[in-house]
Amino acid sequence: MTQMALVIDLNVCVGCQACVTSCKEWNTSGESGSLADLNPYDADPSGTFFNRVQSFEAGSFPDAETIHFPKSCLHCEDPPCVPVCPTGASYKRKEDGLVLVDFDRCIGCKYCAWACPYGARELDEARKEMTKCTLCVDRIHDENLSERDRQPACVLACPTSARLFGDIHDPQSVVSKAIEERGGYQLMPEWNTRPANHYLPRVPTAASNCGSDACSCKAAGSSATDAALAPASLDAQLERGELHLASMATRI
Repeated sequence: MTQMALVIDLNVCVGCQACVTSCKEWNTSGESGSLADLNPYDADPSGTFFNRVQSFEAGSFPDAETIHFPKSCLHCEDPPCVPVCPTGASYKRKEDGLVLVDFDRCIGCKYCAWACPYGARELDEARKEMTKCTLCVDRIHDENLSERDRQPACVLACPTSARLFGDIHDPQSVVSKAIEERGGYQLMPEWNTRPANHYLPRVPTAASNCGSDACSCKAAGSSATDAALAPASLDAQLERGELHLASMATRI
C-alpha cells in the first residue's frame, strides 16, 4: 500500500517559519479553509495551524545550540485517532495512506485529539471542527499542476530543502533512500502507531570543528575529498527532490 509522508532533516531546518506560513495560507484558501485566527498576535495567541515549529536550546555554553523541530500530523499507519471517532469523520485512505477528517461528519467532540499521542490535532474554534495536516491532498493529486508543484505547500516553501515528500513504501523514492542512508527515525515509536513521517537526526558537521585537527578542511587538498565535498548541481538536486527553490520561483 502506498504511504505518502514527509521526511524532515533536522540538520538544515533553520526555524524560519516558512513552512508554517505557507501551510496556513494554502489551507485557509483551499479545501480545509478558512482556518480561524481569533487572537494571533498577543501574548496568548490562539488560532488553527496544521504545522508548527518548536524551537528550543540544548547543551550548555560553549557547546549550546538551538534546535528547530517542525511538527504536524504524522499520518500514522495505525492511527489511534481513527477508531475513537464516534461519527467516522476521521479516516485513513487506502490509496495514499493519508489520515483525513470529513468536516461534514465532525462534531468537535475532541476524542481524536485525546487519542493522538503527538498533539497533532487542533479544534478550529470558529467552526467547531477538528482540523489537521492533510499533506495538501488537494495539491498532490491535482493533475492541473506540474509534477514538480504537486507537493505539500510546506515542502515547496522550505528555503533549505529540509522537507522531503514521497512514498515511504517505495524503496526507490527520495524519502525511503533518505531514511535508509541517514538513519531516519519515527517520533515516539513506543506508542506503536507507526508514524509515516520520519526525521533525519542531527549530526555534527565539519564546520563545527573548523580550524581544529578534526576539521575536514585539512584534507581538502586531495581531489577525492574535493569531489566528495563538492555540492551537486542544481539540476541533480532537483532530480532527486532535494531542492525546491526553483519550484517556488516558477510560481511567482
